[in-house]
Amino acid sequence: MADAGVSHVVELSDAALVDIVLKGESEAYAGLVARYRDRYARFALHMLGNREDAEEALQDAFVRAYRSLHRCGDPARFGSWLLAILANRCRTAGGRNSRRERRFVSAEDRHYAIAIDHPAETSAWREEIGRALSRLDADQREAFLLKHVEEMEYEQMAVVTGAGVSALKMRVKRACERMRRMLTEGDDAPAR
Repeated sequence: MADAGVSHVVELSDAALVDIVLKGESEAYAGLVARYRDRYARFALHMLGNREDAEEALQDAFVRAYRSLHRCGDPARFGSWLLAILANRCRTAGGRNSRRERRFVSAEDRHYAIAIDHPAETSAWREEIGRALSRLDADQREAFLLKHVEEMEYEQMAVVTGAGVSALKMRVKRACERMRRMLTEGDDAPAR
């Protein structure tokens, strides 16, 4: 695999990379990490509210996925399977850290190496949205991010979260309503 070159790894599908790793060429896992690291780092950061916790959850998810790769039922959907692991790690970390004060994404965090920037976002909006996201209840925040940031279908979201489609639709609806109120009306009431 090493002599195949990095560009060859980038061209391979998730299923092909999983197959190569399962056949003993563990260095191919780096291709999967490179493919999902930045995108899922943003998800973890928005879920947990700080970069250290996000990085820890992301690293833990990658390690757990690697150790359990043989249990990935559909290697072509490795990304969704990994996201489910990450979402669980974020829930666990969020529960463990619930006693700690949450904070929104700061300017310092935007430049962190886990690449949280998205090209279409502006600084002012990112800060406002970060504040609003941090004030949503964890289930609503997760559903909102999966639907509107990760652009998942509700059926995919159900696989990742373990929640039903109807519940997810309601969480997204409530998150959107709450975000709209906070961003347009300056709603300072606690999340419902």
